[in-house]
Amino acid sequence: MEARHDSVLMREVLEALEITSGDTVVDATLGGAGHFAAILASLGEGGVIVGIDADPAAVERARAAYALDRRPHRPVAHLVNDNFRNLSHILERLGIGRADKMLYDLGWSGYQIASPRGFSFQSDEPLLMTYGEGGETAADIVNSATETELADIIFTYGEERFARGIARAIVAARGKERILTTDALVAAIKAGTPHWYHERRIHPATKTFQALRIAANDEIGALREGLAAALAALAPEGRLAIISFHSIEDRIVKNILRDAVLAGQGTLTPKKPIAPSRAEILANRRARSAKLRVFEKNAALVPTAPADVLEPNLSYA
Repeated sequence: MEARHDSVLMREVLEALEITSGDTVVDATLGGAGHFAAILASLGEGGVIVGIDADPAAVERARAAYALDRRPHRPVAHLVNDNFRNLSHILERLGIGRADKMLYDLGWSGYQIASPRGFSFQSDEPLLMTYGEGGETAADIVNSATETELADIIFTYGEERFARGIARAIVAARGKERILTTDALVAAIKAGTPHWYHERRIHPATKTFQALRIAANDEIGALREGLAAALAALAPEGRLAIISFHSIEDRIVKNILRDAVLAGQGTLTPKKPIAPSRAEILANRRARSAKLRVFEKNAALVPTAPADVLEPNLSYA
């Protein structure tokens, strides 16, 4: 499969973040490095950009984009191969106390789809679905989880109506031979779903593949931890932009930002999520489900002494 990636909502992200030349910006999900390159171009001398991705190939793409920037006064770049759930430790290690702007693009890039790691069911590949090396793979889950556990994963993370039938078919298939490739998994999924389900516009394996990818990478846990760290590290009047692509992660983003607003930490700007234009959707079908939510942190409160403790002959700035 040919590798291609078009970063979604590019104009909207740049307008929402309102980046100035000397900002410190975190791109927590480098992916295809499209947003990274655009943010880099918006920064100048005194600016800092921190790029993070669990996929080492994404870090290399960002490194190549930074090398192409030949400006004599380009910003400082820190490129880190790590999961954004570790944002607090990453910033501490870099000696960065606060970030002015942050971007989380939760979609997976066209490069990952094209990599032979089992993200796509369009070709027969090893059933890995991991962003980096090591860790639990989709094959590990498929071949070791109980039928009930599989059904729970597929229903919870994929919102798949035939989760029980698919789990039953997977267990039956692996009883004959371990499921180690995407084709073997697709065959089991088709065996566990009715024939009419195979004739729909959406491939019958779509939701199960999504669920296994989320489970293998603990994406929900990473998202919760990563956003909590982002809100803590965001500077006063700083902005956090998050692009989500499916209802499960968007619900988490929506709830976390809502709780931050209710706690008086900041506001949503705008209140409703920003969707791609029709023109962008026609040019890039992957953009059709994207939602951009933007949070602006409140200005820092300047503490003042209570009136009853002010000394009468002193002036207070």
